[in-house]
Amino acid sequence: MPGMFIDVQVDEAVAKDPAIVKKLVEVCPVNIFAQQDDGTLRIVEENLDECVLCDLCVRAAPEGTVRILKLYES
Repeated sequence: MPGMFIDVQVDEAVAKDPAIVKKLVEVCPVNIFAQQDDGTLRIVEENLDECVLCDLCVRAAPEGTVRILKLYES
């Protein structure tokens, strides 16, 4: 479930890649990403609206695999 203002979409292949997931967890200043015990990605939904639009996650993943959606824009 997206936040009220922000949603983050991550391609399935990236969400299953423990190395990329680790990078996402490390770079996000507001803890939107978490790594589950099996190494896969969990998006911390309660933190989505804390997103500061820094694009660090977008730059940490292969191009086009992480998208930040601004739900307040049409």
